[in-house]
Amino acid sequence: MTLSSMTGFGRAEGHFQKYSWLWEIRSVNGKTLDIRVRIPPGLDAMDQYVKNTLKENIARGNVNVSLQLQKETDETTVDINEEALDKIVAIAKDISKKHDLPTPSVDRLLSIRDIVVITEMADDDEAISERDNALKNSFLDAVRSFKESRELEGKATNKMLSNIIDDIERQLLDAEKIATGQPEEIKKRFLEKVDALIDKNQGLDKERILQEVVILATKADVKEETDRLRAHISSARSLLETSDPVGRKLEFLSQEFNREINTLCSKSSDITLTNIGLSLKSSVDQLREQILNVE
Repeated sequence: MTLSSMTGFGRAEGHFQKYSWLWEIRSVNGKTLDIRVRIPPGLDAMDQYVKNTLKENIARGNVNVSLQLQKETDETTVDINEEALDKIVAIAKDISKKHDLPTPSVDRLLSIRDIVVITEMADDDEAISERDNALKNSFLDAVRSFKESRELEGKATNKMLSNIIDDIERQLLDAEKIATGQPEEIKKRFLEKVDALIDKNQGLDKERILQEVVILATKADVKEETDRLRAHISSARSLLETSDPVGRKLEFLSQEFNREINTLCSKSSDITLTNIGLSLKSSVDQLREQILNVE
């Protein structure tokens, strides 16, 4: 199983009797599922079929569907309105003789409206129904191609996300090593300052100062944040193993990553730990950027 990307492309060609066509499906990132269909006039019912089919197969993305339909030249019948033509010819001869004018040519007479009637042979209802069924089956082929494209893109995205999460975990391990000794280090530094002040007879209450030091050291403890970050890493890996649409869940998780890292940085009293926190923020930004393409 793998993730599915919101970026994809699919196409399918087909033909039926005198018809030939090309379906194309393209999609890019989108917060919801937005489908736009461009099909030739006279195929209005196909529009809803396309949208319903895509809704059954994908969950998110801005999708554009186009159908190019071509038809071979239809058989035609040519009829001449001989009654009207006879009358026009008679009138033309009369005018020509009366005014000594040349007789109109045949092509001019035939160009008169409604003298020549050309009729295209229309498809019967059964043929149109069979053509539409063939169009639908061909569209399903395009959808399969489209989904394969999104899944292939999703595999590449999955790999990048996994690498970023692995990097976050490595940095978190370094942060935990430093954070373990942070409360004790804070306590040590403050006690040294307090001892120096007491030695100078500043009249300070040592017990009261010790209580304040303990409070500060406790506030600097980031174990709760690092534990949550580890839980988020585990959740992210679980989501990457499913083929269900998980883009929204991953987006929410990236926000939670960022929240915990911000707290870790605010609690840090060690420059190395602060730098790791900033590096973690950069990794989470990369994570969020890739997640934007996940369905």
